[in-house]
Amino acid sequence: MRRSEIVSLVKQHGELPVTELSKLLGVSEVTVRSDLKVLADAGQVRRTRGSVRLPMDVRRESPLEETRLEHSAAKRRIGRAAAALIRDGETVFIDVGSTTTEVARALSPTLQGVTVVTNGLNIALELERLPGVRVIVTGGTLRPLQHSLVSPYALDVLRHIHADRLFLGCNGVHAEHGVTNANHEEAEIKRVMVAQSREIVVVADHSKLGRTSRALIATTDRITALVSDRSGPAPPQTCAAPSRNCTSCSSCPLSTHCGPRAARPTSGPRPPPLHPLPGGCP
Repeated sequence: MRRSEIVSLVKQHGELPVTELSKLLGVSEVTVRSDLKVLADAGQVRRTRGSVRLPMDVRRESPLEETRLEHSAAKRRIGRAAAALIRDGETVFIDVGSTTTEVARALSPTLQGVTVVTNGLNIALELERLPGVRVIVTGGTLRPLQHSLVSPYALDVLRHIHADRLFLGCNGVHAEHGVTNANHEEAEIKRVMVAQSREIVVVADHSKLGRTSRALIATTDRITALVSDRSGPAPPQTCAAPSRNCTSCSSCPLSTHCGPRAARPTSGPRPPPLHPLPGGCP
């Protein structure tokens, strides 16, 4: 019964310190560690130094038509907040995914001189309605599951473009393990987009926070901002090794987690308060 409760708590929070589990369960840390060993041996959790989290995400990759229905209201709010960062004359990458699709849908029809480069066929179609936006599609091999284009050829196009900003989708965001993705082919495209962008804005709903998937896209120190519908597992109030990426946490309906080169709208309403990246401070 207690071990089932541990698994439930870890699923809820993404990652928990042993000390916190001990308090929540009302048992000693020795007892918690004993339970965690059994659960880890059974593959139900993964132990880290002083903490426990879910095993690496090995769930099947879902079609875009399914993922767009998950947390759809949150994704729309995230999309609107992220799209507000785009300014006239910019060149931006918009990555594939259900949340990045909401960014494309939320782009203002008054934008002028904006170039959007994408490897998402559905995103390119969403942007057809905007007269002030030029759309470049990377080309490459089609992945029907996500309507995405991957190598060959997609990488060649991306390496010739320097973007002001990348709107990056993912399957997991974790302070220690970085931004990760379920598909290795798409992760390769995402890594090149990161390398070719001045600012990287990760858009991810709360279900991605504190999670780690198969393929690394970028470490957290490369991320400019994380836009999410809520903060992740409660981090410590202060960092053991402070960095400019970390701030104190406060609650807000739409969290924007920012790093040292934080993206900021030059006009309009100010973005919500800053929060640390989920899973602890980098």
